Order: sequence, then structure tokens, then C-alpha cells
Amino acid sequence: MRLATIRTATGTAAVRVDEDGAVELGAADLGEFLARPDWKATAAAVGGARHTLAGLDYAPVVPRPEKIVCVGLNYRTHILEMGRELPEHPALFAKFARALVGAHDPVELPVGSEQVDWEAELGVVVGAEVRCADPEEAAAAIAGYTVVNDVTARDFQYRSVQWLQGKTFERSTPVGPWLVTDARPGEISCEVDGDVVQKADTGDLVFAPADLVSYISQIITLVPGDIIATGTPGGVGHARKPPRYLAEGSELVTRVEGVGELRNTMTRGR
Repeated sequence: MRLATIRTATGTAAVRVDEDGAVELGAADLGEFLARPDWKATAAAVGGARHTLAGLDYAPVVPRPEKIVCVGLNYRTHILEMGRELPEHPALFAKFARALVGAHDPVELPVGSEQVDWEAELGVVVGAEVRCADPEEAAAAIAGYTVVNDVTARDFQYRSVQWLQGKTFERSTPVGPWLVTDARPGEISCEVDGDVVQKADTGDLVFAPADLVSYISQIITLVPGDIIATGTPGGVGHARKPPRYLAEGSELVTRVEGVGELRNTMTRGR
């Protein structure tokens, strides 16, 4: 089942995206909808206003999550090829909701940055409140999976040992187009202007989605609509020789097999 938040003439609406159209779920967005204890049963049974697939305008899958938690260095092959040891614990940082854009929205190049990079990632959307979850509870708390590109201003990121300042520029992070409740995520890839720059298997994650939910929930309560970006594989532009960065007009395509696809054009920020 695919669930999304779309923009309509009167605002936004949570929808179930079927093969022949999208059905409204009776909530303003998917975050509001996931807060309902019976959201899964309701999503499967509801039959509200319908929209044609061709006309859907996707907002960020959860427009205003309480938390966006991101993970660094989480692909086993990439870590080993860099000559590093596998981490004992996840490396975590955060984003704010103003960083998010929809699956087909423009992505803004941060003003003042000349080193804007791509990071294709599998996104996890939380569907139940959990605190100090064991592995079984953590797996049950996952509503589904989505696609994220953690577009990063490297020159801002490396101004200090803390990464947040390069990671949460406004209107910089596409997420969507939907969450898939029954996905089995496979290959993850990123294209820039038609060139495949990243390709890996999500099965190569050091810390799997349920591991991350369990670990993060030891630190802070996770609630419905929270998003976890699980990390990016090798192939980022900053590590290339010479480095390669995104520019105005660059076309960014991010895919996760079994989940979905983002298509975004880079524009000049303000």
C-alpha cells in the first residue's frame, strides 16, 4: 500500500495511491493520519474523494515531522573501501522540516555554497510511538519506506565537526513521493544529468531500519510521522577526483527499488 501527502486546490490531503488513482484518507497530511491508532486498517478500507494519478502534486511525504533523524556512514562496502572500521554505533544528526520538498519540486542550491552534493538514501517513516524499543517493537513501529536525497552543502558541513549546518538548508531535501507499507527495498541509485553516480543494495546497511528505530528510541521517543534517513552509499561528488557538485539546472533522480523515485531540478536559492 502506498500512502502520500498531495497538494490540492484547497490545501493538502493524505491519500492512498492506487493503480487507478488516489483516494483521500480524511486527514490534512500523512503525519496527521499516521497519528491515528487505526491508520493501517483505515487506509486499506477508506473510499474518499478521488484524484487522477496524472494530476498528483506530491508534497513531502510527511510535511511537518516532529523529527528528521539522519545517519552517517552506514553502508558496509563503502566504509570498508575507505579503509575504515565498521562503526559500533550509528552516527546521528538531524534536519528540520523546512529543509523538505516534494518528490518533483525544485531543490534550492544553498546561497553561499559552491560544493552542493547528492546523497541518495532509503527513508524510514515511523508509524507508532516507541521508547526504548526492543528489535520486535522497533520493526512493528515502522509504517513504511520512502526515498530521500540528503542534498548537502559540503563547504558548510565541514566548517566544524558538527554536520548540521551543511545538512538542513531550507528547501534542500526531497522526500517521497510516498511511503510504501509493504516494501522490500532493493537497489538504491542516484543519477545526475543522466549519469549514474551512486548504486548499491540497501541490504548492505550496517544498521538496518529496525536497528535504527531501536537505537534512536533509547535517546528520544519516536512518534508517528518521524523520518529516519538511513545513510548514503559511495559515489558522492565530494569524494571524486576531481570533485563534482550540483549546479543550477542539474537534474537529480533518486531511486529505491521497490519504493519509488524522486525527480528534482536544482534551482538557485535565496
